[in-house]
Amino acid sequence: MGNMLDYLDWRGDLSFAQSPFNEVDNLILSQLAYVNFEGIVPPRGNDESISIKDAAEFYFKMYEEETIMNFGFLIRISVPLLKKLGESNRFGNARLSQYVNIIDLDEQKQFSAIHITLSDETIFVAFRGTDNTIVGWKENFNMSFMMPVPAQLEAVRYLNETVRGYDTKLRIGGHSKGGNLAIFASVMCQSQIKANILEVYNNDGPGFNREMTESKEYKEVLSRMKTIVPESSVVGMLLEHEEDYYVVKSSKTGFMQHDAMTWEVLGKGFVHVGHVTQESKLLDVTLKAWVNRMDKEQREQFVDAIAYVFHAANIESLDDLSRSKWKKASEMLIVINHMAPEHKEVLTKTLKLLFDEGRRVYKEAKSKGD
Repeated sequence: MGNMLDYLDWRGDLSFAQSPFNEVDNLILSQLAYVNFEGIVPPRGNDESISIKDAAEFYFKMYEEETIMNFGFLIRISVPLLKKLGESNRFGNARLSQYVNIIDLDEQKQFSAIHITLSDETIFVAFRGTDNTIVGWKENFNMSFMMPVPAQLEAVRYLNETVRGYDTKLRIGGHSKGGNLAIFASVMCQSQIKANILEVYNNDGPGFNREMTESKEYKEVLSRMKTIVPESSVVGMLLEHEEDYYVVKSSKTGFMQHDAMTWEVLGKGFVHVGHVTQESKLLDVTLKAWVNRMDKEQREQFVDAIAYVFHAANIESLDDLSRSKWKKASEMLIVINHMAPEHKEVLTKTLKLLFDEGRRVYKEAKSKGD
């Protein structure tokens, strides 16, 4: 079975007039947001734009293959997508603009977004998901006790500033945290912008707290929300989802299904399945029970303790872990052993609570014969 790259081989010659925008197009443009377009795509506040075809040409002149192979995983796997998009009739002449990429350690904010103007005269606003930086992942964890997080506020600001005054129909989307940002920005943006939104896509991104999902603003956009998750979804099942979600088949197993390149495509759509796996459901119940047993202060202390370990071990990205995992693991153990007793206690108690909840949930499921 194929993936989004195969889709471009199969249907990349078809214009949007011949085959209207679909769910796979959404995932492609959401994945494109992971590419670093610094110095190629005009920045936020600039009225200029560049075609995907020209952007791809500039990109491969700027970066040699050896350099690309040293990029973070999500950026690296998105580069072949950029190449195919530039060569396709469907996307080659689409215009890129309003690019922004922010990493702010002080605010604990990781944010990136881009406009893609399509030949059907709509704009797809793509929000980047969590990159490989530790600050980006910490912001994800912060959602368990803080809302809005800085990236969510930035997403609203970005949408209001870059779309205000347009009378263009919009589609908004993202993968992972980018999907969460797409929903949040669409719910909280100015009313005249909200009226022009056709669809909002959350591709395996976390949900929100119940206060958000029960709000009047959220319900105004609910019918236009499209949440897509793989069978063994972990990230996409976090927090609350009021909207319906669609489950798609992946060529991988477990957490690797979060990689959107593994989502299976047939024709102009994904290969859909009826429901997420039992393991995904049980993990969802376990994590929600775990989080609910901690108050806001306890969640914050746990996230800060984890962040402290990474910082003290000089781990700034997930690549730091993967390239020398045994060395970094030993450094992390040294840091934990030398932590202040109260911080070590937070880690120990919280992880024990997770283990206890997991054991309880699986025991209950087994007794019910699930």
